[in-house]
Amino acid sequence: MAGLTLARQLAFEQLSLLGMKHFFTPLLAGTLGLSALGPAAAQQAPSPYHTRFAVEAPVIAIEGAVAGFGLYRSMQRDGLTNTQLAALNKNDIPAFDRFSAGYYSTNYQTAGDLLCYPTLVLAPGLLALNPAVRSRYGQVVVLYIESLAAADALFLTSIGNIPRYRPYLYGPEGGDLRNGHIATNAFFAGHTAHTAAATFFAAKVFHDFNPGSRAQPYVWAGAALLPAVVAFTRIEAGKHFLSDNIVGYAVGATMGVVVPQLHKVAGRQGISLMPLQGVNVNGYAYSGVLLSKKL
Repeated sequence: MAGLTLARQLAFEQLSLLGMKHFFTPLLAGTLGLSALGPAAAQQAPSPYHTRFAVEAPVIAIEGAVAGFGLYRSMQRDGLTNTQLAALNKNDIPAFDRFSAGYYSTNYQTAGDLLCYPTLVLAPGLLALNPAVRSRYGQVVVLYIESLAAADALFLTSIGNIPRYRPYLYGPEGGDLRNGHIATNAFFAGHTAHTAAATFFAAKVFHDFNPGSRAQPYVWAGAALLPAVVAFTRIEAGKHFLSDNIVGYAVGATMGVVVPQLHKVAGRQGISLMPLQGVNVNGYAYSGVLLSKKL
């Protein structure tokens, strides 16, 4: 049983390293493709986004290449020897993170996996239930893949170039995982980053397609809460320190919001420049130009 448990943990870790988008893209495409089917004659609603295949395809390809190189770099790194493990001292860890040194829990790891992986499909999949989004769902799927790929590229680049020991190495548990290169992939938290990218993307798209919806506060609250819970499970599992999760959360949330924002139609209306003159409260006349850009 112990061998099976260790094998299962190693399989989950390798899945994370391979980049979650590579595992879920076929499933996502099938699931979302079916959910996007609707009456052929339905009139498409205006989209708040502008996308072009000539731009998005190369961007996604570059993100995939960057992720692949980061993965390659991480796999070239050797794990720690037993002598090196014995020399680890939790007092060398910054005080901010030290409380979780030695944590280890397979139950919390499983809980984090069950929260993270389904969310990568469910978060964007729920958008298909929204009529405003559904008519532009192909475009939304492209932006989602681009957002998740961006988070994945940053995650794999980080673990490929910034080795950091996982918290469980500072305790006695972990078995065969203690000597593998995966044990040095603590920075930053991939589960947290990918979950945040998915949930914040879903909230951002819902917000942009439904600007007057009363559900927005609840959607954003859910988007913020779920990756925070995943971060908690990763700390308790001994996989990442608090700082790893904070960085992962920030990276994922940023990619989930920034990528669709960069494609906003309003943001493409350019910069306006117009003359400005008047009299201030002290009676002095002023003149100049007003530079503005729609966000």
